[in-house]
Amino acid sequence: MAFLQRTFLSLFLHFSLLGCSAWAQVELTMQESVEIYLGDSAHIPCQYSFIDANSEPSLVIIQWFVRVNGSRSRIRIFYGDDKDQIVDSNTDYTDRIKVTFDHQGAPLTIQNVQLSDEREFICQVNGMAAGNAEGKTHLSVFAPPDAPVIKGVVTGISVTSEMPSKVASCEVHNGFPQPNITWYKNSMPLTSSAGHLNVTRDPSGFFSVQSTLEYKVVKEDKDAYFSCEVSFFVPGAVRTLESKSVNITVHYPTTMVELWRESPQGLVKEGDSVELRCQGDGNPPPPFIFNREQDQDVDLESSGDVLILSPVSRKDTGIYQCRTLDSDKYTEVKGEMLLTVHYLDPAVVVPKDSEVMLKGEDLTATCNALSSLKAHTVWYKDGKQVGRGNTLHLQDATYGTTGEYICEVTVPSLPALHTSGSVHIIVQGGPQLIGEDQEVQLEEAIGRMVNLSCEAQGYPLPSISWNIIGTQNWQEVVSKSNEYMAQSVMSVKVTSDIRALCNVSNDMGIEVKAFNIKAIPRVTTTTPFSPAKGSGVIIVVIILFLLMLAILCSVLYFLYKKGKIPCGRSGKQEITKEKTTKDDIVVEMKTNAKNEESVLLKAINGDKKSPNEQ
Repeated sequence: MAFLQRTFLSLFLHFSLLGCSAWAQVELTMQESVEIYLGDSAHIPCQYSFIDANSEPSLVIIQWFVRVNGSRSRIRIFYGDDKDQIVDSNTDYTDRIKVTFDHQGAPLTIQNVQLSDEREFICQVNGMAAGNAEGKTHLSVFAPPDAPVIKGVVTGISVTSEMPSKVASCEVHNGFPQPNITWYKNSMPLTSSAGHLNVTRDPSGFFSVQSTLEYKVVKEDKDAYFSCEVSFFVPGAVRTLESKSVNITVHYPTTMVELWRESPQGLVKEGDSVELRCQGDGNPPPPFIFNREQDQDVDLESSGDVLILSPVSRKDTGIYQCRTLDSDKYTEVKGEMLLTVHYLDPAVVVPKDSEVMLKGEDLTATCNALSSLKAHTVWYKDGKQVGRGNTLHLQDATYGTTGEYICEVTVPSLPALHTSGSVHIIVQGGPQLIGEDQEVQLEEAIGRMVNLSCEAQGYPLPSISWNIIGTQNWQEVVSKSNEYMAQSVMSVKVTSDIRALCNVSNDMGIEVKAFNIKAIPRVTTTTPFSPAKGSGVIIVVIILFLLMLAILCSVLYFLYKKGKIPCGRSGKQEITKEKTTKDDIVVEMKTNAKNEESVLLKAINGDKKSPNEQ
């Protein structure tokens, strides 16, 4: 039954349109286009109204058609009224569309929009005798592409190439509609002719776009960064995606060469190891050749861009050059520098080695060393500074002038350069006794041993002999000498007055030192006495005696003042008292008189007593 109804409705619509299309008065409103993202649901409105109709039609039938791509034919996908809606079977939209009837409208809803849905959708309204009409809307489907992928050329690009070279490629996939690619250098857009597009479309309908950037590079592009930007349509707007930036390797010839000393730092001296380095502004860096300006036909042995000179001498001083291997030796594209090797020759001292001078004479010594820099000379003797400059003046020579004089030559601006030389000065003259007195007076006890020292200096080395009168008991205990000084010590036993003569002599003269020893007899005692111990005992006895004497005098004076000792009385006197107490003090004094009289005095503590109470 339902099938017969659908068939009847379809035939009725067909014949009614043929009979009423000429006088139809229906106003239909539809959008020109609807834009939607892939996979979303599209809503296509269809609004209608009747004009000059006596009354609203009781039956309005709606039909939806879809245009077949690439042709004028169309396919119905829906028909019905507000009571019965029928979706045509066996179409791409059988399970994805829905029509909702409302007041004077029947919008079409398409679910899960596909790329193939981008086409025209036609809405037909049939109001029977009231008229009929139809309108169309184009459905636009959008699918944003994936992020662009850029690949720069790995190999170097030469600036000498006459034709544009491939710099980079940019690819973008799965976009709809077709995206566009724009190239940028350092964030500035390049002309559209710089990129060559290759557009492909896969079976699912998505577009893939590949663009190759062909560009004539220059030297400055070695620091440039290239990127691509993809622009694509979305509903109601245009959006862009930018790739990462890539840098390319640019090959360009060398136009400038620089040569410098890598090591050592500062001034160069003989014996140093010198490293010269050459560098050009070309890419890739070319190999270099080194030579000296005064001998350009001879290439120096080097390693790449480094020339090592070790060890250097003053002969290596000069101008050094480097140039690229493919350049002419007379080309102006070369680097050069002046290498100066500084030196300091060994010091030459005049007089040489050693010099003998007479006592009292003057001498001038010189010290010279050839140097490429300003030098400084200092003279030393026994570790102490004795002069400055290359000349040393010795005046009125004494035996103290004898010794080794060392001159040290240094270069203040290059402390590593230093040298030294020396001269040995010998002062010749007669012997000279060491010591102020040439005649010494001594006193010593008989039987004691006395050491007599005699020391002298001179050149030639003086000899020492002794002449001792007054004793036969003597012995030389010390005899030593060096190049300029001699010493002798004689040990003599005193038996009587002695006179000893020390004779010092060499080829230049003689000196004598006399020792006069007066013998003192020894004092003998039967009891050995220790001075230290005896003196201590005597001091103690004296102190005790003085203390006892002071106490005795104090007591006698006190008693005398009290009147308890009568004057002019001798013998023994006894003073008594009826009562005594425990506080009584009894003092007994004894004197060493002939009769050894004893006086007993009794003093009682308390109030003073009158003479009658005694």
